[in-house]
Amino acid sequence: MAVHVLDALARGGFEEVIALFDRRSGVRGFLGIHDSTPGQAFGGVRRLNYRNETEALLDCLRLAKAMSFKCALAEIQGGGAKMVLLDRGPIDWRAAYRYVGSVVEGLGGRYYSGPDVGTGARELGWIGENTANVTLPGDEGPGLLPEATAAGVYAGIRAALTNRDGEEAWSRRKIIIQGMGSVGEVLARRFLELGARVLATELNSKRKGRLAKRLDVEWIDLGTEIETECDVFVPCALGGILHDLSIQRLRAEIVCGAANNQLARTFHGDVLQERGVLYVPDFVVNSGAVLRGADYHLTGQPAPLDEIETRIGQSTADILRRAADEGVSPVRIAVREAERRIEGRRQRSDRTSAESVRSSDPSPKKRESRDVVRP
Repeated sequence: MAVHVLDALARGGFEEVIALFDRRSGVRGFLGIHDSTPGQAFGGVRRLNYRNETEALLDCLRLAKAMSFKCALAEIQGGGAKMVLLDRGPIDWRAAYRYVGSVVEGLGGRYYSGPDVGTGARELGWIGENTANVTLPGDEGPGLLPEATAAGVYAGIRAALTNRDGEEAWSRRKIIIQGMGSVGEVLARRFLELGARVLATELNSKRKGRLAKRLDVEWIDLGTEIETECDVFVPCALGGILHDLSIQRLRAEIVCGAANNQLARTFHGDVLQERGVLYVPDFVVNSGAVLRGADYHLTGQPAPLDEIETRIGQSTADILRRAADEGVSPVRIAVREAERRIEGRRQRSDRTSAESVRSSDPSPKKRESRDVVRP
């Protein structure tokens, strides 16, 4: 498949894409900066075994733009970016992440890096050896990032249940969680405490074994979660799971989860709408971690979990209400609103820059005729 990179950047409103290659560590990847208009672009570092560079680049672009949407809808004073690293071949990963830190530092604060798939506490520490523009784990950072993401997803599910049925009624809900990572586990605990019936899948057999001893969830076979009837399907693994084939098999009334880019294409949100499935856009509800991390970076105080829940819950409820009023899918409303806010920021920034140039570079005054020295 041919990828016309410059056309894709122009259509998507990107600022810059940087190709990464470090000879010493052997790492390759991309950094996409979609919008740093508010002063900085936030985005994690994803390490994945991509099939090829084209797939990695496309994922980078999708994720970076989604981060801008998250920031705009959550009213975070920052824009979106994403770095992807190809986990292929022999690579010295400590050296690779120290190289990432150097790249981040070289951008002079324009990009602020954080965790993502394949990049955890250890890797963030390696990045932090060469830059301060990184979300560090533990006491050095905002902490509770999985809990923050889970708080937003929980708030989105509450809003969706209320929008669809007029009540939450947890005791009669059947919820399926796809992917019991750190976010999925937090959500499962909360749903169980509320009295819901929770079913789950997990690819990592060791993690599944540990969780089976601690949580009273019902484990179902991988691949069956899509076609198992439920009130809420909660995707918390990788994206691209809702496409032409899977939507036909889907038996959930509501889809709301933490995974990024759950729709293979935006129009699949319309397909879900036509089939009577209430899809809550992922970039509306999974912004809790970046909200908490950005607040910590910008103010020194991480956003409290209850505040994250309130903000994302209100935003979700508003988008679902507007979608119902207009008779369109929620993803159309969310994309439109995010693009409107991003464009507004850019226009304000352009006006400020133009005014600054005019005020700092006044036109030279013409000399009056009496000042002219004649021969």
